[in-house]
Amino acid sequence: MGRLAVLELSEAERAELTSLAVRRNTAQALALRARIVLGCAAGDQNKDVAARLGVDPATVSKWRRRFVADRLEGLRDEPRSGAPRTVDDDRIEAVIVKTLESVPSDATHWSSRGMAKASGLSVSTVQRIWRAFGLQPHRLETFKLSTDPDFVPKVRDVVGLYMSPADRAVVLCVDEKSQIQALDRSQPMLPMRPGQPARQTHDYKRHGTTSLFAALDIATGRVIGKCYPRHRASEFRKFLDEIEANVPADLDVHLVMDNYATHKTQLIRDWLAKRPRWHVHLTPTSASWLNQVERFFALITERQIRRGIHRSVKALHEAITSFIDQHNADPKPFRWTKSADDILASIKRFCLRNTPQASQTERTSGSGH
Repeated sequence: MGRLAVLELSEAERAELTSLAVRRNTAQALALRARIVLGCAAGDQNKDVAARLGVDPATVSKWRRRFVADRLEGLRDEPRSGAPRTVDDDRIEAVIVKTLESVPSDATHWSSRGMAKASGLSVSTVQRIWRAFGLQPHRLETFKLSTDPDFVPKVRDVVGLYMSPADRAVVLCVDEKSQIQALDRSQPMLPMRPGQPARQTHDYKRHGTTSLFAALDIATGRVIGKCYPRHRASEFRKFLDEIEANVPADLDVHLVMDNYATHKTQLIRDWLAKRPRWHVHLTPTSASWLNQVERFFALITERQIRRGIHRSVKALHEAITSFIDQHNADPKPFRWTKSADDILASIKRFCLRNTPQASQTERTSGSGH
């Protein structure tokens, strides 16, 4: 076996090895090597450390020697030579440029097989190039930038209200989710089984629609909700009456809503003018993400409406009302974290990044990596 290499640790090395040995996201091979070194540093023989950790004594001897020679760096895996590159930078750049700046004659976007045929490379090589540069031709996302001339002041007004609400006031985010359909599947749903998700038919029967008007209290997360058969100004005025009845009379009401036609009729303006404690804050056009009640609409859609089976509008009303009641039994407010400056800076970066000049700069700087 030969003479054991003397192994002594500094405080910094001991702390680093202990961290590697117990940290959950450390690679298991590296964690084992750290435990071996710590065991050896405690004065244990190689065979004792090997028996305790369930490894061969030769393994313990190897990592003891590596640590004595190279300290912590000696525990890392040595680089391996690997196979030489067969695709040079020029061909890689050609694939990237072709992906970004052209489309095939028979499709709207490139597939890995189509690009492989066009470039003379293998499908797996094209896939590796796309993966390395974050290219996903099969994916398509949507976006919409607001063209509201008052976008900046409206963002600052609404976000300022979220971040620092007024004293003795309630902030309510209001909107309507219109044309919710009461749908019943043409055949009974098949339940989930081990290895098999629940299944439902692709076709359905319509039993009418309803519109949900909702007001979200940003401080508590509670929701005032009411279903109406239509979503006209008259229904919106009735819903404002519903809010008025649910908000204590000694509190001001700050209403966050969009500039939808239903919200700005003479009927609504007259109703608001008679109530000086009500203050309206409009979100910019095409910026529904700024209204927190939209997050509640996403929640009720995901958990109740999308997969729900409702054989009548009445059944749909009951399901929506039940969901709101259960939500209000244990409400949790959505936490708004981005300031107005953060939002405006993000939009600025998005606009600058997606100009033709910026795209060209990114391609030029990235092609040599």
